[in-house]
Amino acid sequence: MELLNNIPPAFLLIIGAIALLALPATARKVGAIALAALGFFVITQLSEGTRGNPEFLGHTLEMLRVDSTSKAFGYIFTISAFGAFIFSWSERCRLQNTAALVYIGSALGVVFAGDMITWYLFWEMMAVSSTFLVLARNTEASRLAAQRYILVHLAGGLVLLAGILMAVNSTGSIAFTLENIHQNSTAKWLILIGILINAAAVPFSSWLPDAYPESTVFGGIVLSAYTTKTAVYTLVRGFPGEEILIPIGCVMTLYGIVYALLENDMRRILAYSIVNQIGFMVCGVGVGTPLAIAGVVAHAFCHIIYKALLWMSIGAVLHRTGKSKCTELGGLYKSMPITTMMTIIGALSISAVPLTCGFISKTLITAATEQQHHLWAWFALEVASAGVFVYACIPFYTFFNVDRGLRPKEAPRAMITGMALMAFLCIYLGLNPGHLYGILPHGEVLAEKASFYYTYIKSFDKVVTVLQMLLFSALMFFILLPLLKRTSTISIDFDWFYRKGAKLFYDAMDKTFNSLNKAAERLVIKTLLPAIAQFVIVAPATLTVMLLRPVWRESLDADEKSLKKREEELIARFSSGTFPVAYSAIFVLIFIGLLVLLGRAAG
Repeated sequence: MELLNNIPPAFLLIIGAIALLALPATARKVGAIALAALGFFVITQLSEGTRGNPEFLGHTLEMLRVDSTSKAFGYIFTISAFGAFIFSWSERCRLQNTAALVYIGSALGVVFAGDMITWYLFWEMMAVSSTFLVLARNTEASRLAAQRYILVHLAGGLVLLAGILMAVNSTGSIAFTLENIHQNSTAKWLILIGILINAAAVPFSSWLPDAYPESTVFGGIVLSAYTTKTAVYTLVRGFPGEEILIPIGCVMTLYGIVYALLENDMRRILAYSIVNQIGFMVCGVGVGTPLAIAGVVAHAFCHIIYKALLWMSIGAVLHRTGKSKCTELGGLYKSMPITTMMTIIGALSISAVPLTCGFISKTLITAATEQQHHLWAWFALEVASAGVFVYACIPFYTFFNVDRGLRPKEAPRAMITGMALMAFLCIYLGLNPGHLYGILPHGEVLAEKASFYYTYIKSFDKVVTVLQMLLFSALMFFILLPLLKRTSTISIDFDWFYRKGAKLFYDAMDKTFNSLNKAAERLVIKTLLPAIAQFVIVAPATLTVMLLRPVWRESLDADEKSLKKREEELIARFSSGTFPVAYSAIFVLIFIGLLVLLGRAAG
């Protein structure tokens, strides 16, 4: 066990991904599931502390920093991977399997990194490997989305790198600690911006609903779990109590709901729901108290579970029907009853209905916000909590909307197994909050709350309040249903700046600079340069004619007509370079004489 205690879990999955490349499809899938399970087991064996300290560029890396926070994220990352690989049993694409394992391994590398160099290297590996999960769908839309995705993340990575380099330069240390990050104000803000880009914070959020829905069924499940949650993890590490995160988080919670209401594609609705749910976590980090941080980690844990379940259920529908738009779906409960039930459990969990995992995590963040008297933030989170019931539209429009005559088969058994695992965890953790609270950081503040009795009996008034809000939201949803009718449109938010805005900018720059180019061509190329060339050719000849004209007149006693003819002949010889050697000698002597005169005048 001592060996397992010193192995970074990231290496198991990344090296395993390379090793599995040589195996046939079935063995490769079995290997991926086994790697996820092995990763979970290894994390259970890790004792708290820092180890794995190779030297790099004169610094000592800390590739394995283990505490309750990193282990909690490690547990859910491997559980999610286990469920995703089971769900995608029929997926035989070597590219997706390898990219997913490297991506998950890189995410584990981030959460166990104790220094900023290791953190950054794994952060960028995540960006590159996750891009292949978008590309794997192999459509024109997915290729364009992948291009935009990687450009955004590389830009965010450069901002993060600039902040890290400034922090290291200021402190002389690469340790990934709150103190080092906050030593230099500019470095702190650059690092924060780099993290918020990955967290899909407004206005940097549009990459997520742009790219995730264009991925494959399997790719969407995997993508939903890691990039934004590693960003939340780094915020927990480096920015607890940073109050600017409170308004940022509140805006994200409301922003995700508004755009989900406008969307027609189910997978884009799920993408906006990620923005909404990450907003709760960002706000909790901004509050920064032990209860808030525990709530953030708990909500990240639960969010990965129920969001994976929702991506799986909608992915199963996409797999069977080839459709994901509200205007194309409906009546599927008749032929896909198990998938319908799984989707309902996921929708109840994301809505934080009592007895589900969403309830036991989200209420921690709202309670911490209320305790710190951030009343406006508490109100925003409560409004967002009520508004989250809008995600009831996912099962409604998919399974109970107008029957479109679709009669697909039920999801394959492997998909049902993956969904059942996540649905079980949604309910199990909701009924047994202590099993989650026991692995969280600052677990001492949750000791009293870690029981079914305290959560649902002693705090029954809070349960009733939540149910009242959700029932009111459900009532409003059905009353306003005619106004919420979906249309076959695409909503554009801040991605306008690189979808349409970038084109307008390009056209403006094209007209501006090409107009300057044309003006320069007209004035310089066609006018000035020919004039200079003509001057270079004619000036020596003209100067020579001026000097020789008196000589010709006296020595040859020539008339004007003869002189004119000689001048024309001399100019023609200069132009063609075919004049007698004597003329060249005369011109050289004249030029030397002029230089001598100029030198004397200057002296």
